[in-house]
Amino acid sequence: MICMIMTIKSFCSRLLSKKQIAVFIVISILASVSLEGCKKVSFREEKTEISVGVCIFDEYDTFVNSVAQSMENWCRQKEKETGIRCVFSVESAMGSQYTQNDQVEKFIASGVDVLCVNLVDRTDATLIIDKAMASDTPVVFFNRELVEEDLERWDKLYYVGTLAEQSGRIQAQIIREDLADSRKRREIDVNKNGTIQYVMLEGEAGHQDTLVRTQVVTDELKKAGVSLEKLGDEYANWSKDQAKSKMKALMERYPFQIEMVIANDDNMALGALEALEEGDYPTNPYVYGINGTSEALEAIRTMRLDGSVYYDTKDMGEKIMGIAYCLAMDTEIPSNIELSFGKYVFLPCSKITYDNVRDYL
Repeated sequence: MICMIMTIKSFCSRLLSKKQIAVFIVISILASVSLEGCKKVSFREEKTEISVGVCIFDEYDTFVNSVAQSMENWCRQKEKETGIRCVFSVESAMGSQYTQNDQVEKFIASGVDVLCVNLVDRTDATLIIDKAMASDTPVVFFNRELVEEDLERWDKLYYVGTLAEQSGRIQAQIIREDLADSRKRREIDVNKNGTIQYVMLEGEAGHQDTLVRTQVVTDELKKAGVSLEKLGDEYANWSKDQAKSKMKALMERYPFQIEMVIANDDNMALGALEALEEGDYPTNPYVYGINGTSEALEAIRTMRLDGSVYYDTKDMGEKIMGIAYCLAMDTEIPSNIELSFGKYVFLPCSKITYDNVRDYL
């Protein structure tokens, strides 16, 4: 730098005044510093490790656990492909939003590159988003859809999940097809009165998936001309044990009237099934779930459960991590991950019955 300035000064002294030379030197120094600054800004250190913090609603939710396992499997495979280490940590909130908020704060304090959050309360994401924005930590929410206005608060927030309406429609389709089969119709409509007496096992009170799945499945059946009589309706909070307990109470209340059980998910359907089998319930009701968990698939294969709606947990885990990895590496989300409204990834679902269950096992 000094040599360059002396050369410029020597050359210009013949042509310029001292004042002009001084100005010229200052400009040259500033230009040089500016160029060096640009070089530093353009330099980008290659990452050799990323850290992913995963917060789930409840460790006893088999569907979410399968998604989390798929996410970790994706990370291990990515490590092999790229040589970039992926530190993957999972925390369960055990159904407490307060606990989950605390877990998020600890993950952020530890310096994770990205968060993946299965919200406890979909209407209470404010604190998590505030902390994420303040620390510039991107978040991929999954399976429990947060309020749209919350997701729109920041460009580093995404959601991967399912469409509750679609699952309700497919569940109704499975039931309609069973009722259209004369043999199954006779087995379901035990009292032969042309009306199906059923009980509904719902997820959480006020939860979007609960509301939509419950409403859509019954609306679709009524539109198709199915005559329904609801005997009972209980919240079992996506829990197999709670569903089993609630089903036992319904069986005592209706000792021979129940002809069908419609559940918002497979955990509750399987809990109801256990109660019915242990109680040797006389009408042998048909039972339907949603999610296509491995236990539900096996129950369908052995003709204990009558149908479910399949969601691919492997695909969900891969989509979540596909977005999370790009956010952690500060690269563009690949085109094979189709975003709706620039923020959402909605996964397709399909029906599972005894006729096709082997395709999913």
